[in-house]
Amino acid sequence: MAGPGATRPTDGPATRRELPEVSDSHPFERLTPDFILAAIEAGGVRCDGRLLALNSYENRVYQVGIEDAEPLVAKFYRPGRWSEAALHEEHDFVAELAAQGLPVVAPLAERDGGTLRHFEGFHIALYPRRGGRAPDLDRADNLRTMGRCLARLHTVGGGRPFQARGAITVADFAHASIAFLQDGWIPADLVPAYDSITRDLLAHLERAFEARAEVRLRRVHGDCHAGNVLWRDDAPHFVDFDDARMAPAVQDLWMLLSGSPEEQRAQLDAVLDGYQEFADFDYRELALVEPLRTLRMLHYAAWLARRWDDPAFPHAFPWFNTQAYWERHVLELREQLGALAEPFDLPGGD
Repeated sequence: MAGPGATRPTDGPATRRELPEVSDSHPFERLTPDFILAAIEAGGVRCDGRLLALNSYENRVYQVGIEDAEPLVAKFYRPGRWSEAALHEEHDFVAELAAQGLPVVAPLAERDGGTLRHFEGFHIALYPRRGGRAPDLDRADNLRTMGRCLARLHTVGGGRPFQARGAITVADFAHASIAFLQDGWIPADLVPAYDSITRDLLAHLERAFEARAEVRLRRVHGDCHAGNVLWRDDAPHFVDFDDARMAPAVQDLWMLLSGSPEEQRAQLDAVLDGYQEFADFDYRELALVEPLRTLRMLHYAAWLARRWDDPAFPHAFPWFNTQAYWERHVLELREQLGALAEPFDLPGGD
């Protein structure tokens, strides 16, 4: 188990950059039980001492026991990731969705009416605890239900743009990610292959998004996979809008898909059946499914590298930054280059 003082796994060639040790002074190291409870009680809430860490890596999230009341969920945002204006945009978006009856878990208002509190350098939000199970997305009727809800979410999301949160772009998710990893993360023997494949990927991505430049961007969930959906009362409840950005509507659709290309097309067909009951869908966006998937692959690898100084990451992702990981990553990128050349059509060529 890696922890404070542990080094990054380095089973690559000896010419690889010497990587610094994981710091034991990461901001999240301050989140002791006493600190967490003090941060919650500073807003006038009385805790009963119960504290449970929930599964989260980008931020830190805890279930907190409250005296004579249901437990709350406290989210400590990662310092330096989002500006305060961007966090307010996230909360405002979720509040808009809730006001329209969308099944979302919105942050609770503080005594001053706001939803974002500050405590010794941390931005914190409190949420009601909501139960639920993972959605069964193998069922076509559930996919249609997801489509209906996402159509309503995107209708609200199209009302006005984000200003501080930005958009999912080739510049931020591809160029910046690749440049970060090229600065010493890729093993020396894989650098030529990585540089070659990413150069080809960037060319494909630039062409793909330029060809669909007229596609409308809107506020979307941004990270709409099954892990961010709680299923209860025969309906999805969307949580964790931390990755909300401006993007095409299809960004929230393709992440629900799994399996073979044929299975994914059938699943998307079901999602769109439900979606179009509440909103029109621009079928030109289907050409962006594989480009958006490529952006996520590139961004995810760089995200792990950027977060490696957080002691939780070497423990949670021990396979990262090994020779085997980078070999597999280059192979997956090569396979994805082939996928970019294949149009993402629905069954029957619709």
